Amino acid sequence: MSCVLLTGATGFVGQAVMRGLGARGIAPICVIRPGRMVKGASQVVEIEDIFSQSADWWAEVCQDVDMVLHVAWYAEPGKYLTSDKNLDCLAGTLALAKGAARAGVRRFVGVGTCFEYDLTGGELSTDTALDPLTPYAAAKAAVFVALNKLAPQMGMDFLWARLFYLYGQGEDPRRLVPYLHQQMQASERADLTSGTQLRDFMDVDAAAALLLDDAFSDRTGASNIASGQGITVRALAEQIADQYGRRDLLNFGARPDNLTDPPVVIGVRQPKDPV
Repeated sequence: MSCVLLTGATGFVGQAVMRGLGARGIAPICVIRPGRMVKGASQVVEIEDIFSQSADWWAEVCQDVDMVLHVAWYAEPGKYLTSDKNLDCLAGTLALAKGAARAGVRRFVGVGTCFEYDLTGGELSTDTALDPLTPYAAAKAAVFVALNKLAPQMGMDFLWARLFYLYGQGEDPRRLVPYLHQQMQASERADLTSGTQLRDFMDVDAAAALLLDDAFSDRTGASNIASGQGITVRALAEQIADQYGRRDLLNFGARPDNLTDPPVVIGVRQPKDPV
């Protein structure tokens, strides 16, 4: 894939994808909002709202592009799960795919979420049934269902990379891991739930590396970007607190457990295709 177009390059996951592409010697075309900064791009296309652009606009932008890496989505913590902006992202993503196919793009890689699955099983493979419970997850699942059928008809390979629980460089400070570091550094108490939830946590750079491995493979359909291993929220918090020698600041049980939160969410990483 000699020419890659990337959306979402300035976001949490997109920045990690940019670092991963740089490590591979690839400088993508980046579509970003005006005023945002991105390093390592071969070309920057500025547009206020990528999700309001037509298929015709995308067809023009995607000229001579071999692969689209579509990472952008509305993801403001505390709001994104139930926001009606997910409908804009859904419609805008389908317009992007339609325009990309019209321009002759050979491969379209989008980023999904583990929340598309029926989470009651605990260990989730790409064969697990879909049962999204939020507008965010439903919009992501709708993109997958539509493009998994439509992209091949449009002459384009399609991969949908589902992310699990990420942390690391560039993460929003309102999320769990940055919050824990912030509290430890300030020698202030960290109020947490019981922490018994078992989750598939992964550093965002490791996840980006897996995503790019799949993106540059022949894999199509759904893919789990996951470690395949679980750790409790409590154990993760203790690991972070131990970096500061301050387990005493961890206040488990201060926040109520979410009774609808599944006890186990672990991604099953599909085996590589045989050589």
